[in-house]
Amino acid sequence: MKKTISVLTASRAEYGLLKPIIAKLRDVLDFDVRIVVTGMHLSDAYGMTFKEIEQDGYPIDMKIDILQEADTSAAVSIAMSKAIIGFAQYFESRKPDLLLVLGDRYETLAVCIAAMNARIPIAHLYGGETTEGALDEAIRHAITKMSYLHFTSTELYRKHVIQMGESPDRVYQVGAIGIENIRNMKLLTREELSKSLGIILDRPYALVTFHPVTLDKDDGEAQMEELFGAFEWQKDLFYIFTKSNADAGGLTINRMIDEYVMKHKNACAFDSLGVLRYLSAMKYCEAVIGNSSSGLIEAPSFGVPTINIGDRQKGRLQSTSVINCNPTTEEIKKAITLARSGKYKESASRTVNPYGDGETSNKVVEVLKEYVLGEKIQLKKKFYDIEF
Repeated sequence: MKKTISVLTASRAEYGLLKPIIAKLRDVLDFDVRIVVTGMHLSDAYGMTFKEIEQDGYPIDMKIDILQEADTSAAVSIAMSKAIIGFAQYFESRKPDLLLVLGDRYETLAVCIAAMNARIPIAHLYGGETTEGALDEAIRHAITKMSYLHFTSTELYRKHVIQMGESPDRVYQVGAIGIENIRNMKLLTREELSKSLGIILDRPYALVTFHPVTLDKDDGEAQMEELFGAFEWQKDLFYIFTKSNADAGGLTINRMIDEYVMKHKNACAFDSLGVLRYLSAMKYCEAVIGNSSSGLIEAPSFGVPTINIGDRQKGRLQSTSVINCNPTTEEIKKAITLARSGKYKESASRTVNPYGDGETSNKVVEVLKEYVLGEKIQLKKKFYDIEF
């Protein structure tokens, strides 16, 4: 009989990373791959991005709606409780042989709790990473301890997972899937991108993504106002915004972006660009600006400068093309000036990306075949001690 692998996706960015792995898993005749969708994918406010999955020709096994209309901390907790209930019922009915998850979102933590209670093995992509300015840090490490198989993006992060007591023979360094997407996808030309976006890209532009810094008390409006202040100063750039995630404070940031775009002809905003348009936009931009992990992981592969604002990504491994700055107008202005200087652009074009060789999906699928088809999974894990 085929072995069932359920793949969880709750956001546009997450699906874009999982997509090559889903494609290769579906090519394995002994796997029955079930995509289960939740979170932002099912929300009007975030673009109903489950449609991107359907457009790719992948059937969705189940849609489990959990998001609340508010974006408060209480709403996040309620969404997590709904995820536990919904996925408890899903796992009871489907009984998959393994759950594949990626990242560090609160929805993923809730789903993993339900899977753990149902004794379903969990394979986790991208444990061991550090983001000191966000709740994602604690969520990521909690998912690690619930997971059986671990796929990390760098050797340093592999060591972090082992440091948390996970046996080295279950922790695999596979690189970042975003690098694989860059190497393998046929990206749009600048002209094709302009047509697809419905805007004229005849001048330099920046790609902007700013998420709430969930461990800061005033991470939303104040920091966005500082960012807008810098953009008011640098008016010769066009700004392409991709909107915030469904974190506490995310809807507030998105409303501010919409208001800014309405008042400024040199800006536009999208709920979701999809992986093809997003990477294509990154390829031709002057700089990636904000606090998204993509500025640290994907942007260096294009030799594009990244302006990383604030503490959300603090502690994450980064290349020499990344400029870190505080979330103040003056600091951001200085960072934009540096990023656009000829000397820095030349340096960024030669940077080395520390996040892998672009063969991630093959490595992941081979390990899953070994463990799932070979029936090597033993849920009773031993804590692995390291010597100090």
